[in-house]
Amino acid sequence: MWDSSPETLVVMVNSTLSYFILSTYIHVGTLRYLYFVLIAMIYICIVTVNTSLIVIICMNRSLHEPMYLFLCSLFVNELYGSTGLFPFLLLQILSDIHTVSVPFCFLQIFCLYTYAHVEFCNLAVMSYDRYLAICYPLQYNTRMTFNKAVIFLFAIWLYSFVKFLITLSLNIRLPLCGNIINSLYCHNYLVVKLACSDTVVNNIYGLFGVVLTIVVPLLPILFSYMKILKVCFSGSKQTRQKAVSTCTPHLASLLNFSFGCLFEILQSRFNMTGLPSVLRIILSLYFLIIQPLLNPIMYGLQMSKIRNTCKHLLCH
Repeated sequence: MWDSSPETLVVMVNSTLSYFILSTYIHVGTLRYLYFVLIAMIYICIVTVNTSLIVIICMNRSLHEPMYLFLCSLFVNELYGSTGLFPFLLLQILSDIHTVSVPFCFLQIFCLYTYAHVEFCNLAVMSYDRYLAICYPLQYNTRMTFNKAVIFLFAIWLYSFVKFLITLSLNIRLPLCGNIINSLYCHNYLVVKLACSDTVVNNIYGLFGVVLTIVVPLLPILFSYMKILKVCFSGSKQTRQKAVSTCTPHLASLLNFSFGCLFEILQSRFNMTGLPSVLRIILSLYFLIIQPLLNPIMYGLQMSKIRNTCKHLLCH
């Protein structure tokens, strides 16, 4: 969307690489200030709505339940992922030379990848929570206690951080023959493609990581919704209405996030130059912009306790 074309820099093997060049930015002249304002407004909205809901959940004792604890973790993750992208993006918009230091690039990779993994795992646990609430309403409080929810969330965040620390430890040691990344931000797969040495270990672990990131959370999601559908078809009208009201925001969030991640994976691994550059840029930022905005709006409007708490605070 924004940029002047930087000169190509060839980095020889074993030379000291101090920065990467982001080549996707497009020169737009004075429109950069308009884009800066738009992106800044989006970031302010994301921070405001997610922080507000976190504060509401933490301060209201009636919301200290597993379902709202999972939501709180989701909102914290939206802030975490957004902060890994937006401040950096705002600086790049105003800059004429789109470079990023190597340490910061790997830090950004870690933030964005752990954000995506935590998001997907969090949604998987939330689907299991909805399954218990709909299929075992009388036993829900014993099957999903507050302590169990805390353990689930601790495992999700720890698992995500450890998994991508291993990924970074494998990638940092790679000797690179170039420093041009065809993206708006640092991307793990694109950095590995710059390597001069054998990347078999990185590719195998990367494939293994994709399976862990997608397949493992997908299993509880599919299991939970199969059981929920079974109960809906055999249950009463009231049960179906409860299932629809509680699962609609979760399904919308899951499908939205999956679409954004799928396009980003396809774009990084296949040649998609046939698409307009502006469209590619928008879609590459989709899961990092729409998801943090969509989740608090959907859950804030759908969950009656959160909605009523917001009304109460506004009235006072």
